[in-house]
Amino acid sequence: MPNICSTTPTLNKKIKQTLREFKSVWKSDQLVFEELCFCLLTPQSSAKQAFKAIDLLRKNKLLSKGSAKAKEKYVRNVRFYITKAKRLEIAQKKFPQKRIKQILKTNGLPKDAIKCREFLVKEVNGYGYKEASHFLRNIGFGKDIAILDRHILKNLLKCKIIKEIPQTITKKSYLAIEEKMKKYCEKNKINFAELDLIFWSNETGNVLK
Repeated sequence: MPNICSTTPTLNKKIKQTLREFKSVWKSDQLVFEELCFCLLTPQSSAKQAFKAIDLLRKNKLLSKGSAKAKEKYVRNVRFYITKAKRLEIAQKKFPQKRIKQILKTNGLPKDAIKCREFLVKEVNGYGYKEASHFLRNIGFGKDIAILDRHILKNLLKCKIIKEIPQTITKKSYLAIEEKMKKYCEKNKINFAELDLIFWSNETGNVLK
């Protein structure tokens, strides 16, 4: 099983800095809400395009309020923007920006990210395990959960942690792959969030979210 966890001092510094930035998000209800919305926009769209949409919504004061129709104009750069605009409207009603941290605290955070992920998958229209894990990682709670997107799965295959990339991922298969990834992390004395950033760096040369 290849070990691709070796890092340079420069990369280590970047990873630690990025993880500190994730943790700092938890200090602000507004930033936590922005991440909730960001992770609703990323499926089948790039992080760059999702960032752009969030920025436009924020500048036009439509991130935490406004109808789906009003939001559509500013999220056209992401795929399935009509559906995603509707999901943003649903999210702002179920997770009011001023109360979002309290809602998450009531459902597991900060101690139990796995419990909170189950809550998010159930309650956030548009979230599966990948999106819920992505959100939790981006607000500083990603050390115990895996974001099984395409780039992670490709790297898990390269590392021979999995034998093939499944065409569809059910809850059962997601958790099974996550368990294999957990064993790899434990063997290499690294957590999920750190490994995710190493994979990103190996693939793109950048440490991204």
